[in-house]
Amino acid sequence: MIIDFHNHYYPPEYLDALRTGESAVRVTDDAEGNPCLHYPGDYNVAVRGHRDIAYRQEVLDREGVSKQVITLTTPGTHVETPATAARFSRLVNDAFARVVAERGSHFTALATLPLNDPAASVAELRRAMTELRLPGAMLFSNVNGTALADERFWPLYEEANARHAVLYIHPTDPVGVEAMTDFWLMPLIGFTFDTTLAAAKLVFTGIPERFPNIRWVLTHMGGAVPYLAERLDRGFFAFRECRAHIDRPPSEYLKRFYYDTVNFDLDAMKLALAFAGPGHLLAGSDYPHQIGSIPKMIECLRALPVSEAERAAIMGGNAAALLGVGR
Repeated sequence: MIIDFHNHYYPPEYLDALRTGESAVRVTDDAEGNPCLHYPGDYNVAVRGHRDIAYRQEVLDREGVSKQVITLTTPGTHVETPATAARFSRLVNDAFARVVAERGSHFTALATLPLNDPAASVAELRRAMTELRLPGAMLFSNVNGTALADERFWPLYEEANARHAVLYIHPTDPVGVEAMTDFWLMPLIGFTFDTTLAAAKLVFTGIPERFPNIRWVLTHMGGAVPYLAERLDRGFFAFRECRAHIDRPPSEYLKRFYYDTVNFDLDAMKLALAFAGPGHLLAGSDYPHQIGSIPKMIECLRALPVSEAERAAIMGGNAAALLGVGR
């Protein structure tokens, strides 16, 4: 069983809403007829795999992937006005729920939230988990420049904690993005470090300590978390401020997080394995982005020096247990 935890889907209803209503996102079409979503600092090309769920299912069958955990991707609904963000989030989550209802053998989903309105986010997470039966939500690494550790989001974490939600942190436009406008440095470098920054601030603020039932997942193998965790621990011992909200080194909290495997370098994956252990790695492809690859995901996981039981857990068993889904 292979469960691809990191991949993205734009429901056609969402793309239609962007085109026909007021939105911060401008949509054009490229020479091949693919919608291009333009938003401050970046754009995405929504290729067929991003928006055609039947075609996507054919790809999974061809590549031998059992199931995908579909999520929205940048820009997210939080770039809109709060009212539009709430409306778009409901539209996206309803579309996700229809996909799961109709094609549940191949797909499950994590909700998107109108994060620029924390109260609306609480209500939408509750609706997504109770009415739509989704296991949690994807959060962006910052919300229009506001850190996820900010107290305005604590009511959301209270709701997530009460429901034992999965919260999946995915990067967006990083702080300091003005230094990353050439060579695609924003997604190549900025994304991974914004995830690292978000995770570190959550831990130092004491969010995982305060809300212990949340199951946290980090994209792109945690960014630089496995590499920099020892440095965060040194900060805990060196600086009083780093001990203000936690009573254990940061790595002890971060090792409870889950990490998808969207970094197709075997040595990097070995480092994440040594840090988090085989029980906290989740297969991920970043399909269908240009930078993603289902074959590379599978190739790297098959080369990982682990037992076959551990490989099976990383490729799908861990995700199945985390999300409560079967084959």
